[in-house]
Amino acid sequence: MMSILIPLVLILVGLGGGIGAGLMLRPPPEPLPEAAGMGTGLPPCGPADAAHGTEPGPAAGNELQQDEAEPREFVKFANQFVVPVVTADKVSALVVLSLTLEVPATAAEEIYRLEPKFRDGFLRVMFDHANLGGFEGAFTGSNNMKLLHNSLLETARGIAGPDVIDVLISDYMRQDR
Repeated sequence: MMSILIPLVLILVGLGGGIGAGLMLRPPPEPLPEAAGMGTGLPPCGPADAAHGTEPGPAAGNELQQDEAEPREFVKFANQFVVPVVTADKVSALVVLSLTLEVPATAAEEIYRLEPKFRDGFLRVMFDHANLGGFEGAFTGSNNMKLLHNSLLETARGIAGPDVIDVLISDYMRQDR
């Protein structure tokens, strides 16, 4: 009885310490969008437009509107990405993803030229995601998808710089064995 009780108590103490450390070390929450604009001199309902008699300042410009003037192209990778999900030293599932990059039309040729670097970087991100359990359970949950998307976008921008506007996950499938 004591041989079971001591490890159980140690596990509970370790789990409690880990949870406590996680709560103490988590970053502070980001401010709400409404509070972020306070004190910036902008009207409370957002930037005014010419119809109201005032024009927005340079800080009120919308990056999306500026980018829309530049033609964009979608660069789809020819082959899908296949990622094994390993459980207990065995492949328990395969995850298949198709990715597309949104880039300015002028950068599409460079993206095709860098495809081997993109494939390598993306596979590393997906293997890390799989090893951290990102493809387990509710693998299509918004938190898992956002984490994977952000990691892929960061990797793509590390390879091609600001030419990569977005990474689109067009197909996402898991096949259990």
